[in-house]
Amino acid sequence: MDNGFPAADAPEEPVGSGPTWPSLPLPPRGAERSAPLSIEPMVSPQPAASAPAAPRRRWLRSLVALLLVGLVGGLVGGWVAGGRQQGGMTIQTSDAAPGAARLPNGASIPSLVQRVVHSVVSIDVRNNGQEDQGTGMIITADGMVVTNNHVIALGANGGTITVTASGSTKALPTVLVGADPSNDVALLKIQGASGLTPVTFGNSAKIEVGDAAVAIGNALGLAAGTPTVTTGIISALGRTVTAGDGSSGNTETLTNMIQTDAAINPGNSGGPLLDSAGEVIGMNTAVAGSSVGSNAQNIGFAITSARIKSLLPQLEKGGTSPTNHGGYMGIQIASLTPDLRSQYNLVPTEGAVILDVVSGSPAASAGLRQGDVIIAIEGRKITSADQVTEITRSHQAGDVLDVTVQRGTQRQTLKVTLGNPPQ
Repeated sequence: MDNGFPAADAPEEPVGSGPTWPSLPLPPRGAERSAPLSIEPMVSPQPAASAPAAPRRRWLRSLVALLLVGLVGGLVGGWVAGGRQQGGMTIQTSDAAPGAARLPNGASIPSLVQRVVHSVVSIDVRNNGQEDQGTGMIITADGMVVTNNHVIALGANGGTITVTASGSTKALPTVLVGADPSNDVALLKIQGASGLTPVTFGNSAKIEVGDAAVAIGNALGLAAGTPTVTTGIISALGRTVTAGDGSSGNTETLTNMIQTDAAINPGNSGGPLLDSAGEVIGMNTAVAGSSVGSNAQNIGFAITSARIKSLLPQLEKGGTSPTNHGGYMGIQIASLTPDLRSQYNLVPTEGAVILDVVSGSPAASAGLRQGDVIIAIEGRKITSADQVTEITRSHQAGDVLDVTVQRGTQRQTLKVTLGNPPQ
């Protein structure tokens, strides 16, 4: 049966004596909307069916023209490569294949892509003459696919969702299983699928700034089944961003995001951000756009794999209500890494480092400080930033949490009364 898939924080000290913490180019939560930097979700919108088709046809004609130019160039190149002479000139040629691009650890990018690409699908969503496109990752052999909520939002109420596997042109019917708009994650199911190859989730708590990163996705929706591959590094960790959809005005505040300079474009949303072993460390979600006073380049954001895994059990049950945002503490955090521990002389070996505390937030009122390392909440050991987010969002405004932090050589437990997330 053809299923559309090819075979196969430190003690308080006088000013100037403590460590210098990195300044964050993005504002703290609650201030993002007035900032000049706009964060745009990476879904590739398509024109409504009722809209004039001329712009798309011109685009297609341009692509055809480029292909024709390429064909002519190829014919001319072939004529020269064949050793033909003109005016006594002979061109030397070679049949050797180009060398594969490699990551710093020596891994071949083409080989890495081949191991993962058949676990990546293009997503097409249609409803009332409108169309959106994005990317998804297969996570089970029977066709469960994880993607961003904003990718499938258009089809959440009566629309149709289809996916196309890499190397195929067959659109497969797909249904929405569950969605969590506040975390911008959704779970889909390819109908009638079996024997598929799922992605492997890596340990996002162990990644460090400077690590290699590879992004795969349905950039610009150029051609379903032929994903685009880009590469770069992990540029920063623990980012908090407010992602907004310019067309609908909807926004969500996302925490503990991975920042990368690997090129991410409309249509990449929901696709994997890979480490040098080809394991998924994040899901490409948003990019910093240009606005007045801002000229952002190569600033993309991905949801950590740890966050995605923590959401899957609830997504299987249908996800969460758009109004269920959980509690709010008001901190920017990052998982404690050996690099952060060494750079800022932190004592713990595990935990979540507070990079910033929002003024007037529940965390600020409770006495949490920049540089504190959260090592436990309600007696539960903390080993990553995503655990802090998970626990916070599983509670509601008004709940009081015992947050244990390491501050220099001192350990103390503070009571934080959660508030409502900023709207």
